[in-house]
Amino acid sequence: MAGNVSLFWRNLFFTILQPGMVAGLIPWLLVRESINHSTFSDFSIVRYAGLLLLLAGVIITLLCIIRFATDGRGTLSPADPTKELVIAGLYRYSRNPMYIGVMSILTGECLLVPVTALFIYTVSIFIAFNLFIIFYEEPRLRKDFGEQYINYCRRVRRWL
Repeated sequence: MAGNVSLFWRNLFFTILQPGMVAGLIPWLLVRESINHSTFSDFSIVRYAGLLLLLAGVIITLLCIIRFATDGRGTLSPADPTKELVIAGLYRYSRNPMYIGVMSILTGECLLVPVTALFIYTVSIFIAFNLFIIFYEEPRLRKDFGEQYINYCRRVRRWL
């Protein structure tokens, strides 16, 4: 029981620290000066699409974090990784659905509040995610989970 409570708090901490900063605080800081009453008074189809993408991204990200805790017995953070390879749920369709979730949030934010700095930030984050996945995460997972991860990579694509 104490282990589950500890895992909950660690996941909450890393959720606030990582996707919370990347998809929440930093975008807010980039757009806050551009938001006013008129920003949301004319809600177009593009803004509705942005809101849907944002909500879908939040759901995807939370489902992945829960899966990491329940199946992987760890967190989303490289500082406190899962102890088991997570290959169920959304991980059956993509090796990186949590990153897809965060990118959906950021893309939704770009549609909701079209600010150039936010768009540049979103593209930069996508590039950073790719570099991190290819040069750090995938080699670590191959080392930690060996043949199980290699077989998983053969069956499931990196993105979609």
